[in-house]
Amino acid sequence: MTDTTHRDARRWPRWLRRARSEAVAMALIGLGVVMLMQPISLDLYGYSFATILVGTLGFVVVSHFPE
Repeated sequence: MTDTTHRDARRWPRWLRRARSEAVAMALIGLGVVMLMQPISLDLYGYSFATILVGTLGFVVVSHFPE
């Protein structure tokens, strides 16, 4: 079974592998939290929930990608 999984992982492009994509999703979540807590702009605050949501959904999807 691991041989099949390894062969399937080689078919995926490098930029779609789990490590890099998870890092991008976590960065989006972190950016959304910073946008939520900043006192400067109400517009940034307004888009913070959408940013956190996109990062979370991205992380859930990416967690199913091969390593």
